[in-house]
Amino acid sequence: MAGTSLAWVPDILGKPFEQLTMPLGVEGAQGELVATLVRSIPNPLLTLWAPLRDVDVLYVHGWSDYFFQRDVAQFWTSRGARFYALDLRRYGRSLRAGMTPGYVDRLEDYDVDIAAALDAMGQGTPDAASARRLVLMGHSTGGLILTLWASRHAGRAGAVVLNSPWLELQVGAIGRHALAPLVEMRAKWDPRGSQPEVDFGFYTRAQHEIGSLPTDPQRETWRPDRGFPTAPGWLAAVMDGHRAVAAGLDVGGPAFVLLSARSTPPLSWKESMTSTDAVLVVDEIARAATRIGRDVTIARIEGAIHDVFLSRPTPRADAFAALRRWSDGYIVHH
Repeated sequence: MAGTSLAWVPDILGKPFEQLTMPLGVEGAQGELVATLVRSIPNPLLTLWAPLRDVDVLYVHGWSDYFFQRDVAQFWTSRGARFYALDLRRYGRSLRAGMTPGYVDRLEDYDVDIAAALDAMGQGTPDAASARRLVLMGHSTGGLILTLWASRHAGRAGAVVLNSPWLELQVGAIGRHALAPLVEMRAKWDPRGSQPEVDFGFYTRAQHEIGSLPTDPQRETWRPDRGFPTAPGWLAAVMDGHRAVAAGLDVGGPAFVLLSARSTPPLSWKESMTSTDAVLVVDEIARAATRIGRDVTIARIEGAIHDVFLSRPTPRADAFAALRRWSDGYIVHH
């Protein structure tokens, strides 16, 4: 896969982060597509006895997002793991002028991006992966993408960590069934057409009030206040993923799902949005999460927002503590 012969260069996050631009060999309607891998590799001498020294973590961001969570990387590298984050095609570091941000009409298209990342990590084949264990970590749409990928690539991931994964539509399964024919018809005839705006900027406002918004100069392009415009072809692809989850699948290893304790409907601004999930309906996600494997742990974090690791200090610390306890039991000792 293209990418391994190219050079790692300093990343916008500063040391110890580096990035690798990976041509995907795919010509999109708006130009050649690339994905970008970001890495933070701990000093091997300092990790000789670290509990996760044989682990590679691959993180995938959510919709209208990119990787910037330094403390998530630090959690893993402080325990000896090599940390990698993938900015998918048409997102963040991989977004080029003139491209429609985030657009795909099949979530399986990201298999190419993930394969390029695994190749660059030295995890390109199941045989190569045998020396080091792979842990997948996905947020929101990235959690859905990785859940589906793991179910199609049995045995590749030793464990899956999902941070508020988008496993079901906000209107629930009944609403999804009702909407599906309309969405599929529009996706067939006008896949890149416009849809009503659903993000009114409340989630961004909540992060602003908490103080967890990224400060990179590119943030307003890569993570706009009201999110990227959505399109029928993309929504149909996401709903296909929800249908697969609802039917039941198996990620092939233990899964850990982090969610807020509560949701706030994103209809008008409420102060509770700084301590609840204002993007997804967490009870629907919790139900859907029971269908992704045989060994699923669900942690509900009081006071957390949609990205639990961007919450206020107390729920953020609670989320990391929960992840540490789970990883001690399911990764360190397995």
